[in-house]
Amino acid sequence: MEVERRKTKKYTFKSLKVEELRKLGSLIVDQDKFCSKYRRLLYLLKTNMKEGILSTLIQFYDPLYHCFIFPDYQLLSTLEEYSSIIGLPITGRIPFIGLEGYPKSHDIAKFTHLRKDEIENNMVTKGGLPGVPAQFLIERALSLSQERKEDDFEAIFSLLVYGFFLFSNINNFADMNAIKIFMKGNLVPTLLENTYYSIYLRNSYGKGMITCCTPLLYKWYISHLPNTNDFWDLKEG
Repeated sequence: MEVERRKTKKYTFKSLKVEELRKLGSLIVDQDKFCSKYRRLLYLLKTNMKEGILSTLIQFYDPLYHCFIFPDYQLLSTLEEYSSIIGLPITGRIPFIGLEGYPKSHDIAKFTHLRKDEIENNMVTKGGLPGVPAQFLIERALSLSQERKEDDFEAIFSLLVYGFFLFSNINNFADMNAIKIFMKGNLVPTLLENTYYSIYLRNSYGKGMITCCTPLLYKWYISHLPNTNDFWDLKEG
């Protein structure tokens, strides 16, 4: 009996420019202190993804069952697994639904350690959402690092990670949704929802590219690979 061959699809993933973020991350003076406050952001940034791994995984996504179906088993990422990878709790967080009003400049300033006038002078609108350009945030972070203002630098660096790595909607732009998620601290449920929404949209309708945080999806997937010598080099930590 001839086995039916699975038809493969070609997927495109949003390119995440992490090199500049990694360079900024190397300027953190006390990484243990940073991790105690912002958890495993640096861990995700250091992910070196093997080419083809995610493309292979997504071939097995089933839009009907909303999971990855293999010949002998099914895989479904969970809140608990994402929570473990990121190092943030699931409970005790205000849910982010995207319908919240825009926070005031002075509230953003409190969380980002920027001045109120800096936010107001650099706030622009792209794709229908207000936000802050990458160039301004990067230059401000570098300046604060040189001034040895560690807490201020780390706050802006973390916002950069949220805006250009975890929730990269528009290139080189931290939109208001990323800023609101950063302020709420509601990271795990939103990232999991983003993952499935992006894959489902691309798989079911062939629209656009997969824009979820692919290093996070990659970390989750390789944690389920067999613990053999053939796969050990994929688990780079």
